[in-house]
Amino acid sequence: MTSLKIAPVDLAALIASRVCHDVISPVGAIANGLEVLDEETDPSMRDFAMDLIRKSSRQASVKLQFSRLAFGASGGAGAQIDMADAGRCAGEFLEREKANLDWQVEAQLLPKAEAKILLNLLLLGANTIARGGTLTVGATQAENGVTISVVAAGDRARLSDSVRTVLLSGEVPEQLDAHSVQPLYAVMLAEEVGLAFEIAEEEGKVSFLARPRA
Repeated sequence: MTSLKIAPVDLAALIASRVCHDVISPVGAIANGLEVLDEETDPSMRDFAMDLIRKSSRQASVKLQFSRLAFGASGGAGAQIDMADAGRCAGEFLEREKANLDWQVEAQLLPKAEAKILLNLLLLGANTIARGGTLTVGATQAENGVTISVVAAGDRARLSDSVRTVLLSGEVPEQLDAHSVQPLYAVMLAEEVGLAFEIAEEEGKVSFLARPRA
């Protein structure tokens, strides 16, 4: 690990790569479906192609909407994010994953940075329960700031050592790529708004907490 700060241009490139990685599969499937429509006359194959295009278009749209909230500049500077909309977007994003969403966010609105932190922790939580499980997401707002919790519960829930180290130390991984940049991005957002991360792990459960620094 190294304590060097990441250059803004590198951060932007890696976040863009992360978004492209997430949508390239459904977009490729749409292209494949269109090729089938161009070449096939068999009604059953054309129906299959249209079904593939519909499902893949929906998947690409959902992923882009989620990425816009989690990584983009949605709402502009100083904006607040409607958490009911964020919960709907998160639920749709997780429909194709093996995780169920238990959305318990009390705050109706959150500042944009805090909303991004919540969604990035949701992504990290989903990655810990690749075999399936439940993500319980909460957020409250008080005078001293916002407290966010994400609890991932499922069979063999496990947080990688690299993600744990980045979240708790804020250090830049030596091997920085489109996947490892995501927890670093969450740390940078947390530093910006004065939040600190805590992690608790037990069998079948990984809990993430972001709350105002003491």
